[in-house]
Amino acid sequence: MTRPATRDDLAALPVEIAPLLLGGHLETVVAGERVVLRITEVEAYHGLGTGDRPDPGSHARGGATARNATMWGEPGHLYVYLSHGIHSCVNVVSGPEGVAGGVLLRGGEVIEGADLAERRRSERRGVVRAARDLARGPGRLGDAVGLRHPVHDGIDAVTGAERAGARARLFLPDAPPAHVASGPRVGVAGIAGTDAFPWRFWIEGDPTVSAFRWGRGAADAAARQGDTPRVLD
Repeated sequence: MTRPATRDDLAALPVEIAPLLLGGHLETVVAGERVVLRITEVEAYHGLGTGDRPDPGSHARGGATARNATMWGEPGHLYVYLSHGIHSCVNVVSGPEGVAGGVLLRGGEVIEGADLAERRRSERRGVVRAARDLARGPGRLGDAVGLRHPVHDGIDAVTGAERAGARARLFLPDAPPAHVASGPRVGVAGIAGTDAFPWRFWIEGDPTVSAFRWGRGAADAAARQGDTPRVLD
C-alpha cells in the first residue's frame, strides 16, 4: 500500500530520503496517457553545503546554476535533466528549500501502462527485449514515464499540478521493502563513485535494478581506498 507524499515527508537530506522511496510509486499522466511505476532503485545527490561533506558527483556541487535550479527549490518537485544530450532523467528534490539535493530514480517496474511505456521506449530507443528493461536505468525510466527535459523540469509531484501537458504524483510505501541494499553510485566518476559515497539504494533481488558499473577513475579510486572489488554484471 502507498500514500501520497507530502513536503514534510521529503524535508530530510537526500541520503536519508532515498531508501524511503523504494517500493513507492511515481504516477505520470502525459498528454492524457497514464503510467504508474514502482520504484526499485535510487541514488542520493547532495549540493554545495548540503550535509556533512561535499558531494563531487552532484550537479549542484559548485552551487546554483540555471541547469540545477530545481534542486535548490522546495521538496517534492522533480528535477528532470538531460544526460549525454539524449536521456531525460528524473530526480525527486528533497531537503529544505534553499538546500540543494535530489534523489535520482534509477530503476523501476511499470505496474500500470506497460504497453504505453513500451511504445515510448521503442520510439526513442528501439526494441524492448524484456519487461524488466522497460524502466531499468534512469534514461529508460525517463522515457517510460514520459517526462522530458526541459519542459517538465520542476513539475510538482506533491500537488500534481499540470506542467507542459503533464502531471506527476509521488506515493510513498506504508512499509519499507524487506530487503534493501546499498553501495556506490553507478557510473559516477572518481571518489564520488566509490564506497566513500554508498548512496545508491535498491530492492535486493529485484530484476528491474540496473547493473553496477564503475565511472571514470572510480575503480582506481576505490583500489586506493582498499574497497572490496566489484564484479561488473
